[in-house]
Amino acid sequence: MENTLVDKTFRDSDGNIVIAQMPNPPLIVWVVASLLSLVLTNGKINAVLDFVANGSLFTWAWMELFQGVNYFRRALGLAVLIGMIASKVI
Repeated sequence: MENTLVDKTFRDSDGNIVIAQMPNPPLIVWVVASLLSLVLTNGKINAVLDFVANGSLFTWAWMELFQGVNYFRRALGLAVLIGMIASKVI
């Protein structure tokens, strides 16, 4: 079977099309910390939750960029990293 660009972009090593996966721990931590920061809006707790959320999202994006199962997942990690950096710069 020939590996085309479409196969490399959307298929994993087993030949399955992978666009979405079960969330891994950094992504779960990001969701929980982000939701809690919306509820707890004042004080140091909010700052800590924001730090934890950004750190876990960065970790998830870094893992996807270098360990993603296909080119799509790696591009998704790169896009999130670029978006995070752009949101902090602007």
